Amino acid sequence: MATQGRSFLQVAATEEAAPLLRVVQIEGLVILKIIKHCQEFSPALVTGQLLGLDVGSVLEVTNCFPFPIREEDEEIEAEGANYQLEMMRCLREVNVDNNTVGWYQSTLFGSFQTVELIETFMNYQENIRRCVCIVYDPSRSNQGVLALKALKLADSFMDLYKNNNFTGEKLREKNLSWVDIFEEIPIKVSNSALISAFMTELETDTPVKQCGYDRLQLSTNPFLERNMEFLIECMDDLSMEQQKFQFYYRNLSRQQAQQQAWLQKRRTENMSRKAAGEEPLPEEDPSNPVFKPIPEPSRLDSFLITNQISNYCNQINGNLSRQQAQQQAWLQKRRTENMSRKAAGEEPLPEEDPSNPVFKPIPEPSRLDSFLITNQISNYCNQINGVAGQSFSRLYLMKALHED
Repeated sequence: MATQGRSFLQVAATEEAAPLLRVVQIEGLVILKIIKHCQEFSPALVTGQLLGLDVGSVLEVTNCFPFPIREEDEEIEAEGANYQLEMMRCLREVNVDNNTVGWYQSTLFGSFQTVELIETFMNYQENIRRCVCIVYDPSRSNQGVLALKALKLADSFMDLYKNNNFTGEKLREKNLSWVDIFEEIPIKVSNSALISAFMTELETDTPVKQCGYDRLQLSTNPFLERNMEFLIECMDDLSMEQQKFQFYYRNLSRQQAQQQAWLQKRRTENMSRKAAGEEPLPEEDPSNPVFKPIPEPSRLDSFLITNQISNYCNQINGNLSRQQAQQQAWLQKRRTENMSRKAAGEEPLPEEDPSNPVFKPIPEPSRLDSFLITNQISNYCNQINGVAGQSFSRLYLMKALHED
């Protein structure tokens, strides 16, 4: 028994750490279920459960089921929890994978990086060693892109979030920035041999002879407009967060000045007490409100907003590049068609079609407001410099009179 106990302890002591998660392998049927659920309720946001297996460095997602639409009601939330347990019990009875490996959720224009997502991750991490969140964006998928991402929280960020300490000093100590919150895991789509064989049977033998770009949604202006609107909102939110830090540093500077004034007064008082043969008073008084530390605001919100701004910028750049590629493809198709028309003795078609939305020019915003704002800023700066110059002049004059 002692030998068995020692061997067990040795095994427990030498147990290797879990390998890093490298790939999320998803069944094709699961992806179709996620897309169907998110598309049916779009633009409303929906969620669902992911089921599968955690095998080494691969997280296999073999099944999923949707959650009912949640309302702000405790009874309905309790019914939702019972629904999840009942669904997993039914799946277990029919011998289907019922191990929870995460959840999926829909998003609108990539706006998913919120505090609620982090809290959901932390709740899952309490019971599951490794879990992921599959984010699907129906609005981006309408542009011809399978907008599917597998996300997990970075380990360093989770340690910091558990302590709820997002001060500048702690972030510098952990060397953590806004790009270190989420980790995107590569997705690998997997199908069984029977499904692959069936898809091969469905594939047509006749090649496509005509490529009609007119059927595609070439214009991305509405998508870009919404991205710009969300980007402007995020910039406003980031500006408000920066104002919080400016207010904090202003109060901190004022408090330090008050502390120095209090210390100077206390030292002067102690010199008088020493001269009178009395005991000096302590130079720090914790009961004095001037020594009460001012709490530093959390930087988590500003990190999430910055991360979201980066996401919007990447989406805008990607859509502009895709639109340029579509324009080039349309021009190449038109030039090939014109070569055939010239060979047949017909008039060539124009290479630019104003009626085609892909050639619709994007109006440039007016620069008048920016010019007026810049002029007003210059005016304010001149006024501040003038007042500051007068104050310094009075200060030097009073100092000279005092010396005389």
